[in-house]
Amino acid sequence: MKSKEAKLQSMCVTWFRYWYPKLTPVLVAIPNGGSRNIIEAANLKKQGIIAGVADLILFVPNKDFHGLCIEMKYEKGKQSEHQKQWQEAIEKQGYKYI
Repeated sequence: MKSKEAKLQSMCVTWFRYWYPKLTPVLVAIPNGGSRNIIEAANLKKQGIIAGVADLILFVPNKDFHGLCIEMKYEKGKQSEHQKQWQEAIEKQGYKYI
C-alpha cells in the first residue's frame, strides 16, 4: 500500500475504533500489499492470499448486505484489474464494496 493510502487507512481505522469501539474486533485489515521476497510470496499464496482483496473488511451484516469491503484510495488512485475482479466476485456473494 502506498504511504498516503496507508496513512489514510490508519486514520480511518482510528476514527472507526473511537466511534464504534464494540465493533473493533470485526473490522479487519487485509495485508495484501507491500513487497515480499519470492519465498514469502509463494507461502502466502499457498495460505490463501488473493490479489485484489479489499484493504478493510467490516464483518457486520445488515438487511441488504453480508458485510462491507473497503478499498482505500488516495486522490487519483484507481483500482487494479485484480481489485475490479475481486469486487465483482464479492458483490455477487452479497457484500457491499466501496
